[in-house]
Amino acid sequence: MNDKGGRGQKTEQRRVAFLIGLGALVMAIFLLRLIKLQVLEGKSYREQASSTYTYSFDITAARGNIVDKYGRSLATNTTGYNVVLNNVMRGEADLNAILQELVTIFQENGESWNDTMLVSEPDENGRYTFTAAEDNESEQTRLATLKTALGLQQYASADNVMEKIVETFKLEEYDPYWQRILGGIRYQMKLEEFSNNNNFTLATDVSVKTMATIKERSLSLPGVEIVETSLRSYPDGTILPHVLGSVGKITREQWVADDYALRDKGYKMSDLIGQSGLELVYEDELRGSDGTQEIVCNSDGEIQSTTVTKEPVSGKTVVLTIDKDFQEKVQQALENRILTLQQTAAEGVGKEANAGAAVVIDVKTGGILALANYPNYDLNLYSSNYSEYAQDESLPLYNRALQGLYSPGSTFKPVVAATGLTSGTITADETVNCTNPYSFYTDYQPRCLQLGHRGPINVINAIKFSCNIFFYDVGRRVGIEAYDTMAYKLGLATPTGVEVSEAVGQLTTKEDENYGNGLELQAAIGQGNTLVTPVQLATYAATLANNGTRYRTHLVAGLQDTNTGEMIMEVEPEVVEQVEDTNGAFETIRQGMIGVAEYTNAFIGYPITIAAKTGSPQRGEVFKTSSSGNTYYANGVVIAYAPAEDPEIAVAVAIEYGGGGSYVAPAVVDIFDSYFFERTDTLQPTAEGELLE
Repeated sequence: MNDKGGRGQKTEQRRVAFLIGLGALVMAIFLLRLIKLQVLEGKSYREQASSTYTYSFDITAARGNIVDKYGRSLATNTTGYNVVLNNVMRGEADLNAILQELVTIFQENGESWNDTMLVSEPDENGRYTFTAAEDNESEQTRLATLKTALGLQQYASADNVMEKIVETFKLEEYDPYWQRILGGIRYQMKLEEFSNNNNFTLATDVSVKTMATIKERSLSLPGVEIVETSLRSYPDGTILPHVLGSVGKITREQWVADDYALRDKGYKMSDLIGQSGLELVYEDELRGSDGTQEIVCNSDGEIQSTTVTKEPVSGKTVVLTIDKDFQEKVQQALENRILTLQQTAAEGVGKEANAGAAVVIDVKTGGILALANYPNYDLNLYSSNYSEYAQDESLPLYNRALQGLYSPGSTFKPVVAATGLTSGTITADETVNCTNPYSFYTDYQPRCLQLGHRGPINVINAIKFSCNIFFYDVGRRVGIEAYDTMAYKLGLATPTGVEVSEAVGQLTTKEDENYGNGLELQAAIGQGNTLVTPVQLATYAATLANNGTRYRTHLVAGLQDTNTGEMIMEVEPEVVEQVEDTNGAFETIRQGMIGVAEYTNAFIGYPITIAAKTGSPQRGEVFKTSSSGNTYYANGVVIAYAPAEDPEIAVAVAIEYGGGGSYVAPAVVDIFDSYFFERTDTLQPTAEGELLE
């Protein structure tokens, strides 16, 4: 019994010793692990626990203003609010769920969102189609980019694209309707390289109601920010819309052009950029310099600090030569004249007038004081009404003043006169016998209307009475090459120098396929194949006023510091051509143009001496046919400058289907009234002038 008890006691002691040893071993292991964590690796873990991450974001600089010569705003900025996604702030929240909630808010409030994917909504069977037009090269390029970005072949269907979109962005749990919406946004985010360092603008210029709703739901919308931004606005969107141009979001084509040159300049794909007009031409000056904001987060994603490390610098202000008030009056004068012709003129002689342009130039500098188009449009409505504008058969988006090409008609005759006088081919007193028809050529014998004249006529009276036979003869004698050269020097069918896009036009030449004796004679009176723009006609008129000195035509007077108002660059008048005024050629032409004003109803009795030339270039459409031949519709064209003795401004007006220059002349009177007398009402131009051409 004692032996058994001793053995049991020893066994118990061994068990206790084992447990104590085991406990000591476990404690030793924990102690060693603790020593390793706190002593050997403690520094590393402390650094990891305290590590931070810094993210940099751009602060967009305010775009510079565009102002008139007196500093009055033509294009400026207003405050708007964008909905922006910040990936750092979003953390681990489900991006698709956030986007779905945001789109629901947008739909309730009538907002649009950032989605350019050219795939339709699903039909009742859940099938998709492409929305790219086959004749739209830009859309076809975007469609090709979409397929390439998703790793699909170019023959892939819209359904194939959506299948890939759903797979790529994990949209399987959503129905086809939401797959299209969320897939379009997610693809746009991919295009714009959304990342921790690149926020994504989902919606722009949202309403106060939308802002309030998003802020109320901020807990379920992590990473969604309402960001104040500058939006382009135009105090009066009908003032110079064709010239000011537009701003818009950078397109994919612009983004990848020239190997991402825009990205190298610091642009993000979500940025706005000048797309046309002065907004495009002066993009670098208007854009300004973006600032930088840094956000510091710890390893848990908690924001530690937000710091502006670089303040944004506003873009420069572009100062124009335009006088805003005068511009409005010129636009009104053009519109009034067209509407008056529609209401009062006879059919085939102005009643069909429907469009035109007017340009006014400072003779002493070449600066454009006003540039008007009719019909016009509102730049503030350009984005929302673009489809309506683009489909309007009257072409309100067409910049007729700079792009419209018109036969100059009889306004071209001073070119031939200048060629003959400066070359010595004719003198001021030499006459040509105006007898119908002009019979120098046997195969083509055109006639003259002989309004106010017949028989021997000199150059002054030939300009005054617009004698075709005089200019047929002088044009033939000097040669088409000579008067074409003179036309170029005076500013026709050649770039004027204006900063925005302009058409060049053309003169009739011996190289033309249809060249012959008849074409050469017609070219001498501004018909034939000759086509010029209203801005060229105004430049030409200013050059005549300056006795053959042509200044570069320009719209921009200089650049101004937006913050201080200091002029940092001024455009100086630049002489680009000088015609030698031999034999008093331009004074002789001036006397002839003064005679035109004295013989045109609308100009008679004007208190300031006007030098003018009217033109009635024939259009190709037949108005009526009779036994004596066809009667064609005519445009109305006028060039003028005043005061004739010491010219200040030059004017050109062209009205399509205007019926002739004399019918257009009252618009020129209105323009002179506005410039010299601030719209005096004492002078009432007649509703119709006498057709001289």
